[in-house]
Amino acid sequence: MNHAAQHPSDHTLRVQSLQSVQVGLPQTFGSPGADHAFDREWTTGFVKTAVHGPVHVGTTNLVGDGQADRVHHGGPDKAVLAYAASHYPMWQAELATYLREVAAGPLGAGAFGENLTIDGMTEADVAIGDVHRIGSVVLQVAQPRSPCWKIARRWRIHDLAARVQQSGRTGWYYRVLEEGLLEAGQSVIVESCPHPEWTVARVFALRYARAADPADLAALMACPSLAQALRATLERQLRQGGARSDQARLIGPN
Repeated sequence: MNHAAQHPSDHTLRVQSLQSVQVGLPQTFGSPGADHAFDREWTTGFVKTAVHGPVHVGTTNLVGDGQADRVHHGGPDKAVLAYAASHYPMWQAELATYLREVAAGPLGAGAFGENLTIDGMTEADVAIGDVHRIGSVVLQVAQPRSPCWKIARRWRIHDLAARVQQSGRTGWYYRVLEEGLLEAGQSVIVESCPHPEWTVARVFALRYARAADPADLAALMACPSLAQALRATLERQLRQGGARSDQARLIGPN
């Protein structure tokens, strides 16, 4: 398959690398009937550990990875979750007091449940439809990550998902165009950027705008590389005149 670059992008000039790879199968934490909601039983694939050496990436998952909630997570358009390594120092500074209070330790690669922690890219650089090669794996950006309450539950910070949404430091999902092997330390090669106007940051802002411009919504829906589930969400939003059709559950349990 030929993925020759269609539109050069600014970030092709920077050094972009895969800092860390994480996987995790669903696990159950907590105790039934615990007094504090954060301590009650829950099952999640959010908690991931670093992989050292090559890992195989299939069309719906990395080997050793899985999702507990297959309704809202996983599938071909959410096969691989990526997060910008450059966000972690900011989170560590902003949340230092909270993290000390819950003895949660430092935030680092994989802390937000991502499979790939990437250095040299953020949501402002990455656009829907971008094709990235890492090792022998070819990935395509499909949609922004929508934060949910599990981020708050994992780090025991009540409003952490809301903070992620407000910051725009959300991460992005890839679909897998070519299966293969990748490992930490490899370069992230931008092979094409067919829709540079639809950065992940712009798409996320439009998706969660209280009153988005219907013309912008229609233009985004026409982007052929956009994830189907997000296109359906935007269609509902468009039918409501641009008003946000739903709101992610952002507040963790008390």
